Amino acid sequence: MNSIAVVVVDDHPVFRLGVVALLSTLDGVEVVAQASSVAESLEVVTDDVDVVLMDLELGDGSGIDATRAVCERFPGVRVLVVTMHEDEDSLLASIRAGARGYLVKGADPDEVERAIRAVAHGDMIVGAAVAAKALTAVSAPRSPAVFPELTEREREVLDLIARGHDNATISRRLVLSPKTVRNHVSNVLGKLGLPDRSAAIVRAREAGLGG
Repeated sequence: MNSIAVVVVDDHPVFRLGVVALLSTLDGVEVVAQASSVAESLEVVTDDVDVVLMDLELGDGSGIDATRAVCERFPGVRVLVVTMHEDEDSLLASIRAGARGYLVKGADPDEVERAIRAVAHGDMIVGAAVAAKALTAVSAPRSPAVFPELTEREREVLDLIARGHDNATISRRLVLSPKTVRNHVSNVLGKLGLPDRSAAIVRAREAGLGG
């Protein structure tokens, strides 16, 4: 039986090395590379990798963007997010980006091992600390989509704009890089034919967003 090839992506050296040390004790699991940034992760991940352990906050950008890029380039590679964020927004953003699992950094070693083996075999797994939030999100009734010309992510950004959040706050809430948020805001204004952020707030609130 082949070992599960793992890449560990985290910009905190102490945590990253601790994870590598833990994984080195597991039978059938092999750490084949490490990375501390989005750019490095895209350099070291290949089709031969089975699982990527991905932090959400990286030095040069968002782990969400890195997850999306990995999943698009290497459909057979599974991403397991390991992060400090326990909020629903981060969880859903990770899953939408293609992650197959989500753990918080307080997870015990047995839970980490189970998650790696599960996602390597194609299962979806969410750690106990955030499972309840995931169930709540999945069971919540869906409202008809407003502004169908926007992507789901652009509607999320517009909703947060309508709530009065600035780009820095949106970046933290959605775990996106500031540049990505600026691009989404620009796309929203362009697609809706709006001159500025104030007009976007008015239009969004008229449509029921930002409540």
